[in-house]
Amino acid sequence: MLDLFAQLRWQDALDIGIVAFAVYWLIRMIRGTRAMQMIIGLVVILLAYVASQMLGLFTLNWMLDNFLGSILVVIIVIFQSDIRRALTQVGRTPLFGIADRIERGQALEEITKAVVSLAGKRVGALIVLEREVGLNDYIEVGTALDARVSRELVESVFLPHSPIHDGALVIQKGRAAAARCFLPLSVDMDLSKELGTRHRAAVGLTEETDAVAIVVSEEQGKISFVVDSKVSQDLDGPQVRAALKQHLGS
Repeated sequence: MLDLFAQLRWQDALDIGIVAFAVYWLIRMIRGTRAMQMIIGLVVILLAYVASQMLGLFTLNWMLDNFLGSILVVIIVIFQSDIRRALTQVGRTPLFGIADRIERGQALEEITKAVVSLAGKRVGALIVLEREVGLNDYIEVGTALDARVSRELVESVFLPHSPIHDGALVIQKGRAAAARCFLPLSVDMDLSKELGTRHRAAVGLTEETDAVAIVVSEEQGKISFVVDSKVSQDLDGPQVRAALKQHLGS
């Protein structure tokens, strides 16, 4: 064992580190998306190929052999949108994420100002912030924005005359990823009957993911914070800011 470490070059350590980082980054990119389900399907096909060889199922083995022979083309066709999104993020994200953290902190402050303003105007809103579990499945069915988060942008999304005011605004990595995103409604019978569709959508999403959500009630002009399917109601600006920093950092 000692001889093995003695023969290890610094280039080998660098090589292993780069590959490990690439695998980690790839897993983070596809987690919470349909791509993960497709990869599981490809793994099942690969296991079926190995099993067909061991059991002597020649026809099945021939079919799978031809399919796997063009697997690279299949992967590019299936994951073309994910590959395009990944390359775009590589081009704009610094290696150590310093600018990314700054942008997230600024986004939290702008969101706090926006929801306080919307509550004062009694304009309903639903804002979702991604944490570890990816929300790409919800983003893909919404209206793509990919914009810097600002108070003006958030308010303009939810104004009644806006064509994208229905549904949720999803914040991903400190940026407004998409608007008009529709979320799963909670079927929890213990939820208060006073909670409307926006609250049920926020609870429904936080039941399935680790995301957090902010809801502005159109009827009462009150702000709610939802995390882990728990609803904290009637918050003011400082309380919203504190909740965001507690669960997402700055």
